[in-house]
Amino acid sequence: MLRFSQKISVTRMSEPLRVLYVSSEIYPYMPESVISTVGRFLPQGVQDKGHEIRSFMPRYGIINERRNQLHEVIRLSGMNIIINEIDRPLIIKVSSIPSARMQVYFIDNEDYFFRKQIFRNDKGEYFKDNDERAIFFARGVLETVKKLRWKPDIIHCQGWISHFLPVYLKKSYKDDPIFTDSKIVVSLYDDNKGLTLSEQVRSKALIHGVKAKDLEVLNPGNGINLAKSAILYSNGIIMGSEELDEELADFIKKQSIPLLPYITISKENPAYIQEYMNFYDQIIENK
Repeated sequence: MLRFSQKISVTRMSEPLRVLYVSSEIYPYMPESVISTVGRFLPQGVQDKGHEIRSFMPRYGIINERRNQLHEVIRLSGMNIIINEIDRPLIIKVSSIPSARMQVYFIDNEDYFFRKQIFRNDKGEYFKDNDERAIFFARGVLETVKKLRWKPDIIHCQGWISHFLPVYLKKSYKDDPIFTDSKIVVSLYDDNKGLTLSEQVRSKALIHGVKAKDLEVLNPGNGINLAKSAILYSNGIIMGSEELDEELADFIKKQSIPLLPYITISKENPAYIQEYMNFYDQIIENK
């Protein structure tokens, strides 16, 4: 395993940023973990410093809609997303975290997210449609942001289920006025160990602007190669875990891309928030 511990620091920009967070987990909707903690407190910290944020995550079936006061946003719902030649309705829900003055948008679809398990069945096996769920999530976020007419400077992806978003942004949405200036930051964690995707993942992921050659790294389809795809189409990488799979760590070393080494994540010590903001500034300034 490769360890990252060194820090960097750059001068922060004075202009407010618009940061879109695309996370696999956000506390308190999901149990506390490194990803859900960052998903909860990083956007709040950035917002408290005068910047604009939007946060998205999947609406997993384990999330109690009544207790968390989720409700559908009719004006954002209603479109269909075609995956593997099947139309599936995109439903957008929203909830608020009052203590953070922060809204969270949820990407929902009954076929993909109604089940009570998250990524594995009762036998501990990965769902065979996890690739489709990740594709639906990434495309659903981008289409919803277009409807919001909110132009992000930084799109920060966290968790493997967000890893299709970079290729879609850079290939399919690159000329859309909402995203022409958007930069992608990907936080990498050790959440993809053993993840397998279907043999048809590359054909399923094809949309306008995305060609087969753009997805060659997904051969075979697994969590490591999906992370490699996210790296290839991102503008900066954050080491979210202190240790990563050695193959993935070696792949990162070969890329000429800004890298923020691992910083300890803690609710009690929010110093990482400023480090992440400094990194955003570096990405924006890195023309």
